[in-house]
Order: sequence, then structure tokens, then C-alpha cells
Amino acid sequence: MNILITGPTGLIGSALIERIEKSGDTFTGLTRSKESLYENQAYWDPERGDIDLAALEGHDAVVHLAGESIAGRWTAEKKMRIEKSRLEGTALLSESLSKLQAKPRVVIGASAVGFYGDRGEEVLTEESGPGKGFLAALSVKWESSLGPAAQAGIRVVNLRIGVVLSKKGGALREMLLPFKLGLGGRIGDGRQYWSWIALEDVIGAIYHCIEHKELRGPINAVAPGSITNKEFTKALGGALGRPTVFPLPSFAARGLLGEMADEALLASVRVEPKKLLDTGYKFKFVNLSDALGHIL
Repeated sequence: MNILITGPTGLIGSALIERIEKSGDTFTGLTRSKESLYENQAYWDPERGDIDLAALEGHDAVVHLAGESIAGRWTAEKKMRIEKSRLEGTALLSESLSKLQAKPRVVIGASAVGFYGDRGEEVLTEESGPGKGFLAALSVKWESSLGPAAQAGIRVVNLRIGVVLSKKGGALREMLLPFKLGLGGRIGDGRQYWSWIALEDVIGAIYHCIEHKELRGPINAVAPGSITNKEFTKALGGALGRPTVFPLPSFAARGLLGEMADEALLASVRVEPKKLLDTGYKFKFVNLSDALGHIL
């Protein structure tokens, strides 16, 4: 296959490229560096609405991963950057793909389990509706931005990704130092559910969605059986051989990160990967302790 990737240098994009090369497939990465393009790169600039249409022709699949990180305190400016990077980039890509002569068979757009909002103990599948809050509202608009591609007859998958575990980036890398120093602990009361997935299984799920033509629309990319933050904390401390006796109270998390703490750290999102399991995807990591032991 020949795969087009946005966000090729990010955590997931880099890992996907490794898998592509091992599989004997080829890829084109979209980049904003117009003056120094490599052989397997093509130019785009979502802010300017500029994209090299000719370079998009003839790909079998598109994996859209580009977007501003949600990490950090959500100031008004930060939220605007998060939203613009996702909506403008997705709209430009989707509309461009719809105009191609040789259209891809499938577009997989990154989304997030933040779509579901804070839902407590409720078990959430792809059939569950959106929640409330900034991330939920953004995810709805983000997924809808791929509408032009779907209307042009391209199969569209919205991959709702949970907390990605890798020591190369993401939430786990940020947690490692305090936990290694013995300063880790639960966040808030620790009863909120966290839906996690190992980076290897994110890549596996992407390939699974490319290969399974029956998959379209929302797909939950999380490991089966969500766990609570308290359980996550205990497993991470165990993997590192460190105590986890320094909790981060809810008020302190809000003081540090504001709205982001409520929606990304304190929210309870108990998601199940029903469609992946129903179509036969075999997770490499189902047990959190096994995943952390492998990663660390």
C-alpha cells in the first residue's frame, strides 16, 4: 500500500512510519516545509489553505494525525490553536481528497475518547452519544470535518483514541519522572476511569481499519476493560518499583491546569473497543501491568 500521513513526525505518526517500512509499504508525509521537501514528502499549510493536490493522487489510504497537542493549561489562545489546527487541517484535507481523480479507499482521521465527556461508571461504545465540554464539542466538529471525503465515496473512519502509552511521548512520559522519584499518586479521588491503549495497538488498530472494509465511522481505539486512575497509579508504581503515596488533589490539579484537568485528568471515560473486537482485532496488550512492563 501507499499511505498518506499528516503529522508524520508526531508520536503516532513516527511509529506508523516504522510499521509501514517493516511491512514493505510506502508513505508520503505532508509537511509545511515547502523549501526542503524530501522524496516522500508533500507540502501543505492548513492555515493558508494551501496543499499540493497533485501529490495526493494515487494513495490507497490516508491517516490524518495532525493537530495541536492538548497538553498544558487551556488559555483562550491555547484552545483556539487546538480547535483551529484540527478543524482547518481536517477540512482542507477532506475537501482536497474529494477532488482527486484517484481517490484513496479509506481515510482514517484521529479523534479522541474525549468525545464522550465525563460519564462516570457508564460503559461507552461507538453507539454512545457525545458528552459535554470543550473536548466533546471539538471532537464532534473534528469528526464532521471529514464529511466532504465521505460524500465523495471515500470510506471514513474516526479513530477515537484513548490515553496512548509510550515512553517516547504523551501522558506516560510526563508521569515517569515524578513516579520514578517516588512522588506519584492518584489524581483526585482516583475513581475516574481512564481508557488507555499501548502505542503498538494504536498502530495495529490503524492497519486493521485500513484492511477491514466493513469498518467506517467511529472506532474506539482503547484496550478492553478500562481501569480507574487509582488502578493505573498502582500499576505504574509497581512497574517502576516505587511507592505511590503522594496524591494530587482535585483542587491542586485544577490550580495547575484549570479546565484541562477537569476534562483530561479528572473526567471518567469508561470506553470499550466494541467494533475492533467484533471484527477480530487481537490486542497485543490487554493487561496494563504487562503493557507497562514491556514499555518500561
